[in-house]
Amino acid sequence: MNEELNQKNIKLVRNLVIVVVAMFGFGFALVPLYDVLCDITGLNGKVNGTAVKEIAYTVDKSREITVEFMTSLNEATPMVFRAETKKITVHPGEYVTVNFYAENKTDKNMVAQAIPSISPGQAAEYFKKTECFCFTQQTFNPHEGKSMPVRFVINPELPAQYKTITLAYTFFDNTETSLKK
Repeated sequence: MNEELNQKNIKLVRNLVIVVVAMFGFGFALVPLYDVLCDITGLNGKVNGTAVKEIAYTVDKSREITVEFMTSLNEATPMVFRAETKKITVHPGEYVTVNFYAENKTDKNMVAQAIPSISPGQAAEYFKKTECFCFTQQTFNPHEGKSMPVRFVINPELPAQYKTITLAYTFFDNTETSLKK
Protein backbone atom coordinates (compact mmCIF):
# COMPACT_ATOMS: atom_id res chain seq x y z
CA MET A 1 0.00 0.00 0.00
CA ASN A 2 2.81 2.42 0.94
CA GLU A 3 4.73 1.43 -2.20
CA GLU A 4 1.66 2.16 -4.37
CA LEU A 5 1.23 5.62 -2.75
CA ASN A 6 4.92 6.43 -3.37
CA GLN A 7 4.55 5.48 -7.06
CA LYS A 8 1.49 7.75 -7.40
CA ASN A 9 3.33 10.64 -5.70
CA ILE A 10 6.35 10.20 -7.97
CA LYS A 11 4.09 10.15 -11.03
CA LEU A 12 2.28 13.31 -9.82
CA VAL A 13 5.54 15.19 -9.17
CA ARG A 14 6.89 14.17 -12.60
CA ASN A 15 3.69 15.37 -14.31
CA LEU A 16 3.81 18.67 -12.41
CA VAL A 17 7.44 19.24 -13.42
CA ILE A 18 6.50 18.59 -17.07
CA VAL A 19 3.66 21.11 -16.81
CA VAL A 20 5.96 23.74 -15.26
CA VAL A 21 8.62 23.24 -17.96
CA ALA A 22 5.96 23.43 -20.70
CA MET A 23 4.51 26.63 -19.20
CA PHE A 24 7.97 28.20 -19.03
CA GLY A 25 8.67 27.24 -22.66
CA PHE A 26 5.33 28.66 -23.80
CA GLY A 27 5.94 31.92 -21.90
CA PHE A 28 9.42 32.20 -23.40
CA ALA A 29 8.09 31.64 -26.94
CA LEU A 30 5.08 33.94 -26.55
CA VAL A 31 6.81 37.23 -27.52
CA PRO A 32 8.28 35.95 -30.82
CA LEU A 33 4.98 34.22 -31.64
CA TYR A 34 3.08 37.45 -30.94
CA ASP A 35 5.47 39.45 -33.16
CA VAL A 36 4.97 36.98 -36.02
CA LEU A 37 1.19 37.10 -35.55
CA CYS A 38 1.24 40.92 -35.60
CA ASP A 39 3.38 40.98 -38.75
CA ILE A 40 1.09 38.54 -40.56
CA THR A 41 -2.24 40.06 -39.54
CA GLY A 42 -1.33 43.74 -39.09
CA LEU A 43 -2.65 43.38 -35.55
CA ASN A 44 -1.62 46.02 -33.03
CA GLY A 45 -0.61 48.47 -35.76
CA LYS A 46 3.04 47.50 -35.85
CA VAL A 47 4.80 50.12 -37.90
CA ASN A 48 7.97 49.86 -39.94
CA GLY A 49 10.74 51.40 -37.83
CA THR A 50 12.68 52.94 -40.70
CA ALA A 51 12.07 55.81 -43.09
CA VAL A 52 10.69 55.12 -46.51
CA LYS A 53 11.85 56.97 -49.57
CA GLU A 54 9.61 59.85 -50.59
CA ILE A 55 7.94 58.91 -53.86
CA ALA A 56 5.36 60.80 -55.88
CA TYR A 57 1.82 59.50 -55.42
CA THR A 58 -1.19 60.78 -57.27
CA VAL A 59 -3.13 62.73 -54.65
CA ASP A 60 -6.72 61.50 -54.36
CA LYS A 61 -8.63 64.77 -53.79
CA SER A 62 -11.93 62.88 -53.75
CA ARG A 63 -11.11 61.22 -50.42
CA GLU A 64 -10.34 62.61 -46.99
CA ILE A 65 -8.76 60.65 -44.16
CA THR A 66 -8.80 61.95 -40.60
CA VAL A 67 -5.50 61.28 -38.83
CA GLU A 68 -5.58 61.52 -35.03
CA PHE A 69 -2.43 61.80 -32.93
CA MET A 70 -2.23 60.34 -29.45
CA THR A 71 0.66 60.42 -27.01
CA SER A 72 1.42 58.68 -23.75
CA LEU A 73 4.36 58.20 -21.44
CA ASN A 74 5.61 55.05 -19.86
CA GLU A 75 4.83 55.46 -16.15
CA ALA A 76 8.52 55.82 -15.29
CA THR A 77 9.26 58.51 -17.89
CA PRO A 78 9.56 61.99 -16.33
CA MET A 79 8.70 64.01 -19.42
CA VAL A 80 6.06 66.17 -21.01
CA PHE A 81 4.99 64.69 -24.35
CA ARG A 82 2.20 65.83 -26.65
CA ALA A 83 1.17 66.21 -30.26
CA GLU A 84 1.22 69.84 -31.35
CA THR A 85 -1.75 68.99 -33.59
CA LYS A 86 -4.40 66.59 -32.26
CA LYS A 87 -6.13 65.81 -35.55
CA ILE A 88 -5.80 66.66 -39.25
CA THR A 89 -7.60 65.79 -42.45
CA VAL A 90 -5.45 64.65 -45.38
CA HIS A 91 -5.94 63.38 -48.89
CA PRO A 92 -4.35 60.00 -49.70
CA GLY A 93 -1.09 60.58 -51.57
CA GLU A 94 -0.49 63.99 -49.94
CA TYR A 95 2.67 64.41 -47.84
CA VAL A 96 2.11 66.04 -44.45
CA THR A 97 4.43 67.08 -41.62
CA VAL A 98 3.21 67.30 -38.03
CA ASN A 99 5.19 68.08 -34.89
CA PHE A 100 5.32 66.57 -31.45
CA TYR A 101 6.71 68.26 -28.36
CA ALA A 102 8.74 66.53 -25.67
CA GLU A 103 10.44 67.98 -22.61
CA ASN A 104 12.77 66.47 -20.04
CA LYS A 105 11.41 67.35 -16.57
CA THR A 106 14.53 66.25 -14.68
CA ASP A 107 17.85 67.81 -13.71
CA LYS A 108 19.74 65.07 -15.58
CA ASN A 109 20.41 64.19 -19.20
CA MET A 110 17.85 61.76 -20.56
CA VAL A 111 17.69 59.38 -23.49
CA ALA A 112 14.18 58.42 -24.60
CA GLN A 113 12.61 56.42 -27.41
CA ALA A 114 9.10 56.71 -28.83
CA ILE A 115 7.35 53.53 -29.90
CA PRO A 116 4.61 54.04 -32.53
CA SER A 117 1.45 52.12 -33.29
CA ILE A 118 -1.36 52.64 -35.75
CA SER A 119 -5.02 51.86 -35.42
CA PRO A 120 -6.72 50.19 -37.17
CA GLY A 121 -3.80 47.81 -37.55
CA GLN A 122 -4.64 46.95 -41.15
CA ALA A 123 -3.97 50.58 -42.14
CA ALA A 124 -0.35 50.38 -40.95
CA GLU A 125 0.93 49.07 -44.27
CA TYR A 126 -0.50 52.13 -46.06
CA PHE A 127 0.86 54.71 -43.59
CA LYS A 128 4.36 55.63 -44.83
CA LYS A 129 6.72 57.76 -42.73
CA THR A 130 9.63 59.49 -44.47
CA GLU A 131 10.83 61.20 -41.29
CA CYS A 132 10.10 60.45 -37.64
CA PHE A 133 11.67 61.12 -34.26
CA CYS A 134 10.69 57.53 -33.40
CA PHE A 135 13.34 56.08 -35.71
CA THR A 136 16.13 56.89 -33.25
CA GLN A 137 16.62 57.51 -29.56
CA GLN A 138 16.28 61.15 -28.56
CA THR A 139 18.73 62.81 -26.18
CA PHE A 140 17.48 65.60 -23.91
CA ASN A 141 19.53 67.91 -21.70
CA PRO A 142 18.08 68.77 -18.27
CA HIS A 143 14.75 70.61 -18.70
CA GLU A 144 15.24 70.72 -22.47
CA GLY A 145 12.16 70.74 -24.67
CA LYS A 146 12.09 70.16 -28.39
CA SER A 147 9.70 70.02 -31.28
CA MET A 148 10.10 66.81 -33.28
CA PRO A 149 8.66 66.27 -36.78
CA VAL A 150 6.88 63.34 -38.36
CA ARG A 151 6.48 63.44 -42.13
CA PHE A 152 4.12 60.92 -43.66
CA VAL A 153 1.89 60.02 -46.55
CA ILE A 154 -1.05 57.66 -46.76
CA ASN A 155 -0.78 55.41 -49.78
CA PRO A 156 -3.82 56.05 -52.03
CA GLU A 157 -4.35 52.28 -52.21
CA LEU A 158 -5.72 52.41 -48.66
CA PRO A 159 -9.11 50.67 -48.83
CA ALA A 160 -12.02 53.11 -48.87
CA GLN A 161 -13.48 51.69 -45.65
CA TYR A 162 -10.78 53.46 -43.62
CA LYS A 163 -11.79 57.02 -42.88
CA THR A 164 -9.90 57.57 -39.61
CA ILE A 165 -6.39 56.47 -38.68
CA THR A 166 -4.90 56.96 -35.22
CA LEU A 167 -1.13 57.31 -34.85
CA ALA A 168 -0.11 56.75 -31.23
CA TYR A 169 3.31 57.13 -29.62
CA THR A 170 4.48 56.00 -26.20
CA PHE A 171 7.73 57.54 -24.95
CA PHE A 172 10.04 55.37 -22.83
CA ASP A 173 12.99 56.51 -20.73
CA ASN A 174 16.01 54.55 -22.03
CA THR A 175 18.66 56.48 -20.12
CA GLU A 176 19.83 53.52 -18.02
CA THR A 177 19.95 51.17 -21.02
CA SER A 178 21.83 53.70 -23.16
CA LEU A 179 24.45 54.36 -20.48
CA LYS A 180 25.28 50.63 -20.25
CA LYS A 181 26.16 50.41 -23.95
